Amino acid sequence: MVDETMLAVVTHGPKDYRVEAVPVPKPGPGELLIEVGAVGICASDMKCFLGGPLFWGGDGKPGYVEGPVVAGHEYAGRVVALGDGAAERHGVALGDRVVAEQIVPCGECRYCRRDQYWMCQRHHIFGFKRQTNGGMAKYNLYPANARVHQVPEGLSDGQAAYVEPIACAWHAVDRGEIAEGDTVVVCGVGNIGLGMLQIAKLSKPGQLIALDTKPYRLDLAREYGADVAINVLEEDSVQKVRDLTEGYGCDVYIEASGNPAGVRQGLEMIRKLGTFVEFSVFNEPTTVDWTIIGDSKELNIHGSHLGPFCYPKTIAALADGSIDVDRLLADSYPLTDFDRAMRASLSGDVLKNLVVPV
Repeated sequence: MVDETMLAVVTHGPKDYRVEAVPVPKPGPGELLIEVGAVGICASDMKCFLGGPLFWGGDGKPGYVEGPVVAGHEYAGRVVALGDGAAERHGVALGDRVVAEQIVPCGECRYCRRDQYWMCQRHHIFGFKRQTNGGMAKYNLYPANARVHQVPEGLSDGQAAYVEPIACAWHAVDRGEIAEGDTVVVCGVGNIGLGMLQIAKLSKPGQLIALDTKPYRLDLAREYGADVAINVLEEDSVQKVRDLTEGYGCDVYIEASGNPAGVRQGLEMIRKLGTFVEFSVFNEPTTVDWTIIGDSKELNIHGSHLGPFCYPKTIAALADGSIDVDRLLADSYPLTDFDRAMRASLSGDVLKNLVVPV
């Protein structure tokens, strides 16, 4: 029996996230109601909480978050109710463990018609748009257009919460088009960057290099297969990479730091005709010398957004252990202790904190 109301973390504005009682949604045609296992706190959640200009608007720009909305987009759960036709539409049954992709595409726009659903013109996003509440609640509704994948019973709730960020990491690595023997740099080895390292390793690069400012993250990067780990606050990372590549620079540079300095650094570090992948979301604009991209180096610049077509292989890799996230999981907090969970995440001293519904 599903309750009528539930506690949820509701976003009202910057630093105004409230634990409130809200109605439990009822699934309509094609919709699924899931009971949430655990929710990861993402770097984008932290930036939204702090009120960065690209997230909350300013200078006439629309905000990224449309509150009030239940927060959280890194989560999975178990099907507890089915709307009419939902079982057939999504290929699931009551009791199945499932995860939905972060985006809910419209299915009708130019991009959806071309199977480029992750760039949907009229999409909703779990946890950021008021039409699509996120997972920081006991129950969550998957709309009829949600892209749903089954999750094996063998994954813990924490591992299942990692499906979304690792799928995003996988898409970014795919965009790098890594060839065997390449020198690959991952700039920023937080949760997603450490996933990128593990995924990039599968392409058999000649050298895999991690860049960060935090020693504990660089130590983990070495454990996860980085051949070289560079603290950019202590070493000249550009010169070091050039020294490791006979003066040429890296073949592939994946920017996952969220710091504009990572972009400028990458353009200096990458070789001519190299591939630059921009993954991060920034709280502020960055300015670069576009002459480097064109006349100087003729670079391939690839953006990376979400994790399209990467969920099945991500789930399989987490299930068989070829991608490990257990060492990235920090603490679990009850939903009612959200403020403490967010403060701990903002400290930068841990990787992934989880919020557990009550």
